[in-house]
Amino acid sequence: MHIQFGIDRLLTEHDLQLRLDGKRLGLVANAASVTQNLTHTLDALRAHDAFKVVCAFGPQHGMRGEKQYNMIESDDYVDPVHQIPVFSLYGKTRRPTPAMLAQCDGVLFDLQDVGCRIFTYLTTLLYMMEECANSGKFLWVLDRPNPAGRIMEGSLLVPGNESFVGCAPILMRHGLTLGEMAVWLKDSLKIKVDLHVIEMKHYSMGQGPGYGWPLEERSWVNPSPNMPGLSCARIYAGTVMIEGTTLSEGRGTTRPLEGFGAPDIDGARVLDEMKSLATSQKMTTWLKGCFLRSFYFEPTYYKHQGKLCSGVQIHVDHQEYCPSEFKPYRITALAFKAIRNLYPTYDLWRNFAYEYVTDRLAIDVITGSDALRKWVDDPKSTLLELETALSNDEKKWKDQTLAYQLYP
Repeated sequence: MHIQFGIDRLLTEHDLQLRLDGKRLGLVANAASVTQNLTHTLDALRAHDAFKVVCAFGPQHGMRGEKQYNMIESDDYVDPVHQIPVFSLYGKTRRPTPAMLAQCDGVLFDLQDVGCRIFTYLTTLLYMMEECANSGKFLWVLDRPNPAGRIMEGSLLVPGNESFVGCAPILMRHGLTLGEMAVWLKDSLKIKVDLHVIEMKHYSMGQGPGYGWPLEERSWVNPSPNMPGLSCARIYAGTVMIEGTTLSEGRGTTRPLEGFGAPDIDGARVLDEMKSLATSQKMTTWLKGCFLRSFYFEPTYYKHQGKLCSGVQIHVDHQEYCPSEFKPYRITALAFKAIRNLYPTYDLWRNFAYEYVTDRLAIDVITGSDALRKWVDDPKSTLLELETALSNDEKKWKDQTLAYQLYP
């Protein structure tokens, strides 16, 4: 039986369509918002007699996925095909305004997430929920897979550290779909929104070979320009932390966010030090579930543009990939620790306004507190100390979210 995403069910199930009869609809979508036959959701809904889509909303990277990097804003515009307004949720405002929502009776939310707290579509979902509640609009989340699967890993955001890349006390690799997350957000933050989740049919979170993504059934469409494949989505909850460093995360190459490097480090030495640390401190589990190798790359833009970089690549398209053992957050933390050991004075932490936050270092914004940075910089800290902290956070998150899991 073929998997059906939320949008596929909406387009084919008459009882769902009847509930929207005569309603003016807004749509939150982007380039990866496609149906089973790869028709864009906006085009599919506008072509269907049962729906009256009167406006649309584009998240970070734009409605059609055209904006290459973070903090490149989009403008409002009129869709050239359908002649409806498309409002930017990553421009002059991050939240839909009352004037935008006045155009519709309710909103359909159809974005492809990647299972990581820092991916901004999760924050866009929360902001849309809150503003729909304030404006008395209903919100339907058309659920899609979590390509990183059900495994949960990393640190919880510490309250007080909220930002556009961390909207609530959520685990870095949260293990939920956006539909599941919407219900958790509604209950946890007590949002009085008229919410309905259109669940997927025949979807399994743990089934191979996709382990979260229906690899042999559905094509991958980039949810953002630097998320070009399933490997990237699997690794992202770890390598996204590299954005807060002076290291290159591979932007400007054909395999972004699948590793790291810089012109002034030796990737082979770093990898050896990672293995030595994990072995000597009896944390070899941190390295399991993937294949690591040293490599070279030269970014064509962004950090270290045009310079030969040495670093480490993480392979999850290898026979050693095991989703239950793979720990991208720990691998990346271990890499930072290895670099700090080998190069004690290395200028690792990048100081810039990450997602417009100016009162904290970027790495702290990304990880949700200053704990990881302080652990890396403390020469006396151990892997066991970080393991204990992460394990505690992971257990708290699993206990909080178990009741919200919709899929086996």
